[in-house]
Amino acid sequence: MSSSSPSARPVAGARNVRSNIMPPGLRIYAIGDIHGSSELLDRLFDEIADDLGRNPCDSVHFVFLGDYVDRGPDTKGVLDRLIEFGRNNSCTFLKGNHEEMLMSFLAAPTRGLGWLYAGGWNMLESYGINRMPEQTADLLTIAADLRAAMPDEHFAFLNALEIAVVEGPYYFVHAGIRPGLPLAQQRVSDLLWIKDEFLNSEHRYEKIIVHGHTPVDRIHFGANRINVDTGAHRTGRLSCAVLGDSGPRGLSTVPTMFGSETLAKAWGRLRNRVA
Repeated sequence: MSSSSPSARPVAGARNVRSNIMPPGLRIYAIGDIHGSSELLDRLFDEIADDLGRNPCDSVHFVFLGDYVDRGPDTKGVLDRLIEFGRNNSCTFLKGNHEEMLMSFLAAPTRGLGWLYAGGWNMLESYGINRMPEQTADLLTIAADLRAAMPDEHFAFLNALEIAVVEGPYYFVHAGIRPGLPLAQQRVSDLLWIKDEFLNSEHRYEKIIVHGHTPVDRIHFGANRINVDTGAHRTGRLSCAVLGDSGPRGLSTVPTMFGSETLAKAWGRLRNRVA
């Protein structure tokens, strides 16, 4: 899903470009896995606004690397913010494996128990759904309740997510690529799910791969890939890679002692338990 932009284009035959420098005047902010952490997303947007104030440029595009849903406390709020942000900025929204699992659950609920245990419960709670399935038929009810609670613009947003996008020397995708296969021949399942075969490869690709999916403590800037997933829902650190004409760098939110929760929220939950 892309908002109107002359700078973003779908994946097509990629050229053999190995520089990590964007064209003059163009900057991309590539945002890692958000996983229901709306408060961290707000803070990262503030960090980006401050960065643009300190370092203005001619053209800015935002690429979101997928996994907006599940695990964190506020999937609904994250989707609200992304949709609004996309109305006012040049953006590409990529699909993650968690969006893939979610949409598969809505299409075939009786086969979707794995999604619930992968963080789907947290998403259901953000839409006000708290029932647990006691039998397979209950999954049908839960899926129907979720679809009824989900605004149509959320459903449309999830249906319009893109798989990958190329810009300059970079190839943006959720999980990574299959080493040894040209970019034009990559399988969607790998682009959404691949891990070790990609992470352990030192292969020089046609492009530098910018991805999320596998959490790391800090943004990983490697020779052949950049990993922007810093486990936001668990660590409180939501990150983005800043890719411009002076080379790559990173921005991250500062974690609190309670990960993605503020001290006030954590204290409120503790007080309620004691009471």
